[in-house]
Amino acid sequence: MRRAIRAFAALGLLAGAAVTAFAVAGPAAADTQICDQYGSTTIGGRYVVMNNRWGTSAQQCINVTGTGFSITSQQGTGSTSGAPVSYPAVYLGCHYTNCSPGTNLPIQVSAISSATSSISYQYVSGATYDAAYDIWLDPSPKKDGVNQQEIMIWFNRQGSIQPIGSVVGTANIGGRSWEVWRGSNGSNAVISYVAPSPIASWSFSVLDFINDTKNRGAITSSWYLTSIQAGFEPWIGGAGLAVTNFSAAVNGGGQPPTTTPTTNPTTQPPSGTAACRVTYGTNVWGGGFTANVTVANTGSSAINGWTLGFTLPSGQAITSSWNANITGSSGAITARNVTWNGSLAAGANTSFGFQGTYSGSFTNPSGFTLNGSTCTTA
Repeated sequence: MRRAIRAFAALGLLAGAAVTAFAVAGPAAADTQICDQYGSTTIGGRYVVMNNRWGTSAQQCINVTGTGFSITSQQGTGSTSGAPVSYPAVYLGCHYTNCSPGTNLPIQVSAISSATSSISYQYVSGATYDAAYDIWLDPSPKKDGVNQQEIMIWFNRQGSIQPIGSVVGTANIGGRSWEVWRGSNGSNAVISYVAPSPIASWSFSVLDFINDTKNRGAITSSWYLTSIQAGFEPWIGGAGLAVTNFSAAVNGGGQPPTTTPTTNPTTQPPSGTAACRVTYGTNVWGGGFTANVTVANTGSSAINGWTLGFTLPSGQAITSSWNANITGSSGAITARNVTWNGSLAAGANTSFGFQGTYSGSFTNPSGFTLNGSTCTTA
């Protein structure tokens, strides 16, 4: 296992390399040294720190602290016209099946109300590297393998290295100017935001970069954020480089807990007839699926508070949801509006979604009712 290779020579390197599993250590209490190729540990009960020496057989060691890590030894050497030798990093989310404790990632972009982070780097001279902050996205809630879209934020670069692809313009994000590169390494697409001068520390909105990438047509709101990572890509040297502090948080804007609610909502939506149409869009993979449910008011008067009822086919179960209060996890399901999407003017619509598991063949629910009235389906 390795993170996606970045340079034009990457495909040859990937084809000739064996896949190696992570070696996972226990949670780090005091400083912990990791020299295993894919060794990792957790910090703060929330993040994973990984050595991730994917591009060289030479030794690399990192010292893990309570808030980050430092590179204590990096013996590999990479060609500056090719790929780096490693990506030691700290992250929130899932990377090659190794998920940070208690993470709510992957999460659909449309369900994110805020995604923020704070990072502090320590740089050294005499080495060739970039300080890379990575944001990974995929059309499915993927927890293993390479995602389809990588966003790189280059906080610093030293030596004759450059991002994948070519310059496609500039952007102003978070009050800073960025040179924007775009390309592909053969495994995934990459959009890179390059700082004109080194940034040692910054607190910022990760969602701003995701939205800019979306506005460039690289992803849609139905894609999933799978991980947020901060580290270094060394080509030559790198001892002394450090992430001295890292934090990140992704909020789903009122996303309910993954377990079935044990209490009723404080405000019960009114009963009554409604003219409605339901669009049920799914993304299905082996044993799992996501559903995006759009509820449209096709009547001539407003609906103030709604309850959508439907029955999941046998073998299906909901594991998490967003933008609605869900009662039930299998069989008969009731979805009630949350505070901000309860009013539907005539002709208006709103959407909510959920993730689930299934066994056997996958089918959609056979029908839906809104406030007790049968809806048409699109």
